[in-house]
Amino acid sequence: MPAPIRKAVFPIAGLGTRFLPATKASAKEMLPVVDKPLIQYAVEEAYAAGIRQMIFVTGRTKRSIEDHFDTAYELESELEAAGKTALLEVARSIAPDDMTCVYVRQPRALGLGHAVLCARELVGNEAFAVLLADDLMVGKPPVMAQMVQQYAQWGASQLAVQDVPREHTRRYGIVSGTAVADDLVDVTGIVEKPAPELAPTTLAVAGRYILTPGIFHELERLPRGVGGEIQLTDGIAQLLRREKVFAFRYAGTRYDCGSKLGFLQATVDLGLEHDEVGADFAAWMQGRELV
Repeated sequence: MPAPIRKAVFPIAGLGTRFLPATKASAKEMLPVVDKPLIQYAVEEAYAAGIRQMIFVTGRTKRSIEDHFDTAYELESELEAAGKTALLEVARSIAPDDMTCVYVRQPRALGLGHAVLCARELVGNEAFAVLLADDLMVGKPPVMAQMVQQYAQWGASQLAVQDVPREHTRRYGIVSGTAVADDLVDVTGIVEKPAPELAPTTLAVAGRYILTPGIFHELERLPRGVGGEIQLTDGIAQLLRREKVFAFRYAGTRYDCGSKLGFLQATVDLGLEHDEVGADFAAWMQGRELV
């Protein structure tokens, strides 16, 4: 049985230009969906999967993320003095006592593969998770917990995948392979953002991965690929020559919160399900529809 997944990498150095001007001086990963920033949803998903070390690959303008997961002594003191115990628990729950956060800078914007490579010294020689905060994933159990379970069974890299319309293949890494179960494909090929007429399938990689440390060996030798960047997809394609890689059809919903439309969709859906405001929000939405 493989060792458990203990570490998660969060590549967060991107500039978030699609959300300008909101992201001019603020991290895109701190954009809130209802009452939590995107990065917190991703970290909570990793934590629910049993992962306790969170590795953030950061860049300029990302200091707010470090502050978010740090202890806010002044805030906690004020809430405690005011007797606001519920809010105090919310503030303290952001970073549980058994969770550690570490940070490494990506000095140049050279792509997702390069961002993952920046975490090599912190990850060490063990399998690890990668979560892209832009992809807000909702599942029961959480998507990363599903993937950890698959890794425990197969002991090989796992890529979260979903079917997409063929006209959208140029937005994703696309995999091909042989089905070994209803929700699992033994990957034989992967290509980054192919044109629809060239895509081998419509099975697209979503923003969740479990990777063996062998990926670092491949990434450090890669030339720049699509967009002049070191592509994680290209590294996985090279890894396939030496190791098994599986594509896992997760159970759940993915919101592309790197786009305005996906962000708004997530806000509405999670707002409707929110314990505090969901019922009132649903009533308001219904009233608007009747106008």
